[in-house]
Amino acid sequence: MRRIRLEKELTQENVAEGADLHPNYISSVERGERNISICNIARIAIALNVRMEDLVAGMPPKRKT
Repeated sequence: MRRIRLEKELTQENVAEGADLHPNYISSVERGERNISICNIARIAIALNVRMEDLVAGMPPKRKT
């Protein structure tokens, strides 16, 4: 998500506003600190003007500890 946001020259605040989410939430998503809901993936995808698949493509599966 961060790569896409930076390619589009958007701030976390821009994305947060477009997705109707708090900037701190966007920041924690980018750092991988959140288990993000499908609803919020959709909201962020709309704010970034990309497909939801683009946000999750190529992500490695999370390891169980």
